[in-house]
Amino acid sequence: MSVIFAVVAGAVLGLVVPEFAMQLEPLGKAFVSLIKMMIAPIIFCTIVIGVGSIAKAATVGKIGGLALLYFITMSTFALAIGLVVGNLIHPGAGLDMSASSYEGAAASGEAKGTTDFLLSIIPLTFFSAFTGDSVLQVLFIALLTGFALQGLGDRGAPILSAVKNLQTLVFRILGMILWIAPVGAFGAIAAVVGRTGASAIWSLGILMIAFYITCFLFIIGVLGTLLYAVTRLNIFKLLKYLAREYLLIVGTSSSESALPRLISKMEHVGVSKPVVGITVPTGYSFNLDGTAIYLTMASLFIATGMGQPMTISEQIGLLLFMMIASKGAAGVTGAGIATLAGGLQAYRPDLVDGVGVIVGIDRFMSEGRALTNFTGNAVATLLIGTWTHEIDRDRARNVLDGKIPFDESTMTGDGHDGMSTETAAVGTDGLTDAAVAETARREAIVAERV
Repeated sequence: MSVIFAVVAGAVLGLVVPEFAMQLEPLGKAFVSLIKMMIAPIIFCTIVIGVGSIAKAATVGKIGGLALLYFITMSTFALAIGLVVGNLIHPGAGLDMSASSYEGAAASGEAKGTTDFLLSIIPLTFFSAFTGDSVLQVLFIALLTGFALQGLGDRGAPILSAVKNLQTLVFRILGMILWIAPVGAFGAIAAVVGRTGASAIWSLGILMIAFYITCFLFIIGVLGTLLYAVTRLNIFKLLKYLAREYLLIVGTSSSESALPRLISKMEHVGVSKPVVGITVPTGYSFNLDGTAIYLTMASLFIATGMGQPMTISEQIGLLLFMMIASKGAAGVTGAGIATLAGGLQAYRPDLVDGVGVIVGIDRFMSEGRALTNFTGNAVATLLIGTWTHEIDRDRARNVLDGKIPFDESTMTGDGHDGMSTETAAVGTDGLTDAAVAETARREAIVAERV
């Protein structure tokens, strides 16, 4: 709420006293500098944990492997949609953010051949990657570390645990930095509006509206079509079934708050416990469709607003980076902004200071991200259940038609095991021991959160 107030106040100040408002730009720059300070440790921790999580999820057999393949495909598709829409509407046009320049832009902007570029990814020493300006070097070290931990097996578990503890500390520091987000947003918005005028507010509004329209079309057009093609279930009935969860998400701006309820409702709708126990929690880390759309559209907005649009090759590189960097830090406050800053730092460091303006309107788009992420995970659970024959389709249709209401008092699936007739006949022999163990672990986590 304080960020929203700061944005409004900054916009008003920029319109009323533009000369004074432009002098407040250092507030936004200082905030962005603090964010940039945290990029290297955040990227390292999230990539190492993300690679380890992928390896662990892949061990739960057919369910986990199929879910991961689907998550990666849909996240990449969502990132691409964000790029397409961004290139069509050119968000940020009319803004004047050019004064927010990165000190190292001149050096980083020098042309490099393919060989020089590839060689520059390799740091001088293991630790020098964390003190330099190249995020790609940090990404390189993180990937090496993640794959090395996979090779160590159980011996690498203590090290991975230490990285997770380090990530907790890093994001705690980031949380402290985000306490002053209203100040940074106030200075950044005031300076941009003071320099550009009312057209700045118009450009910010276009980005937000375009983002919400893109998320809506993605849910209805992409997820809805896929859901009907595979399961013959109606996306609008599913949205109505999850209405209470949507209200909870809007109130908290986080899909994490609805995780326990989504698990219960997916079991109630007819999906088996093993599928729900593996797909839903894993999807919360790897199936972030709304966040993917936001990252690419926000990047194009900043590039256009600073008068330095990205080339197609830079956009493709950014897409690949976001695909990797967005894993492992889901549900953590500030992870989206940190990932956005990290992506820009890697491919266009001269655009990083534009993040200060995005922080100002990030709160307005957080609900859209959370709702899209949540819907994507609900649809994914139904799809995975269908592909693995672990769903009772007749029950699913009856539940979505309102014939079998969800018990809000107990949040249970009415004793239903969620298996289709075919699966019930063979029991759970088709599931690996790892899958059963993983399901038990997921349910324990959910119980603790509740």
